[in-house]
Amino acid sequence: MKLPRRDFLLLASAALLQAEDRPKRDMLVRSARPEDLEMPLAGFADYITPIEHFFVRTHVYAPTVNLSDWRLKVEGEVGTPLTLTMNDLKALRPVELVGVVECAGNGRSFYEPSVAGLQWGNGAVGNGRWRGVRLADVLKRAGIKESANEILFEGADVPIGTMPDFQRSIPVKKALDPNTLLAYEMNGETLPAQHGFPLRVVAPGWASDSWIKWLTSIRVLDKEHDGFWMKTAYRHPGKPVAPMAAIPPEQMQPVTSLRIKSVIASPADGSQVMAGSPLAIRGVAWSGDSGPVTAVEVSVDGGRTWKPAALRADQKTQFGWRQFEFNWTPPQPAYYTILARARDTAGNTQPLDQEWNPAGYGWNVVPRVIVDVVRELSTASSAAPDRANPAPPASLQTACNVCHGDDVIRQQRMNRAQWDRELGKMTGWGAKINASDRDSILDYLFSNFGPRPRGR
Repeated sequence: MKLPRRDFLLLASAALLQAEDRPKRDMLVRSARPEDLEMPLAGFADYITPIEHFFVRTHVYAPTVNLSDWRLKVEGEVGTPLTLTMNDLKALRPVELVGVVECAGNGRSFYEPSVAGLQWGNGAVGNGRWRGVRLADVLKRAGIKESANEILFEGADVPIGTMPDFQRSIPVKKALDPNTLLAYEMNGETLPAQHGFPLRVVAPGWASDSWIKWLTSIRVLDKEHDGFWMKTAYRHPGKPVAPMAAIPPEQMQPVTSLRIKSVIASPADGSQVMAGSPLAIRGVAWSGDSGPVTAVEVSVDGGRTWKPAALRADQKTQFGWRQFEFNWTPPQPAYYTILARARDTAGNTQPLDQEWNPAGYGWNVVPRVIVDVVRELSTASSAAPDRANPAPPASLQTACNVCHGDDVIRQQRMNRAQWDRELGKMTGWGAKINASDRDSILDYLFSNFGPRPRGR
């Protein structure tokens, strides 16, 4: 049956009132609820990360937003406060850019000593094609005042328990940058719900904590925002500190720009390869405000010598990643250490060792992959059997599993003092832990999820 054009347009319009996400594929589940999904290493084979492989980071449960009810408010230090519909936004000049969005904690699992938080590997990052309007155009339409200092964003998401509402701000200079967008499309499609439908901030070159999703409010401030997620969370010492040092938040600075970074996607760490057979070493590299990637070098001898890798010439964007490839034929059986290091236009390159920080932000150490070069490939498996942890105390399940699952707990590897601080934080956010149960919960957490042995 062929629908009349009017009925077809009405059905198409209704389908966009609420976003329906396509299923994710082959993702690493860091937390089932709230949902935190990591892209596997295979995802780095794509220049534009497919939505089904794009990582997901959510502090809370994703809200359901109906576009017919949704409005964007622009208030504060402006001459003309605005209330905008999606049609109002789409009437402005559209802009599209390719940009990397990376969780500030990407690579946290590699820090030694361990730090609290989701234990991301390499894949809390993606390279997307974003389409929307310039934030500067919206602010200028509202008549942003000279008194403006910061721009505060808030989304439709709702805090869990007594967790502070997730609000983040960026300086006026970043907000007025022509590359900072309010995006309603991702990879040529309507923004999926998991990624912020109907509107999200795109702050290219900066960590994803500034890329607020499900955007409903823009408030222009004449001072720095003093909310929890700016003054206490997402802060970095900005200098080397002693491992396990407790740095007061006021002595740290907000996480902003990404650092120059590369990832070796293949071969896989610990894999066997044949001597005398060509091997393609592939990966990606990206940077932040310092400028795009200009070079990647590869070492196959543990850093003794370095040679340039080939960069894709058609991927010269300011904020997207660049794929690299280095072709090498292992001459003889041996145990080889492969390294990669990227450089940006400002001359920044990756460190050989990572400076520790209390929240595990900004990991960008030179990646390292070990390959065992042999004359004949082995099919034997050396995987160690999984060892089950004893059942947690019932009081822990009652207190913690209301907000998140056991998966968040199992991935942590912290000492007793760190677990004690985490219990204090969660209690402050509404976890119901009786004083009589606290010591037994702490004993269980430290005994079963203490620090990793060195070198593992």
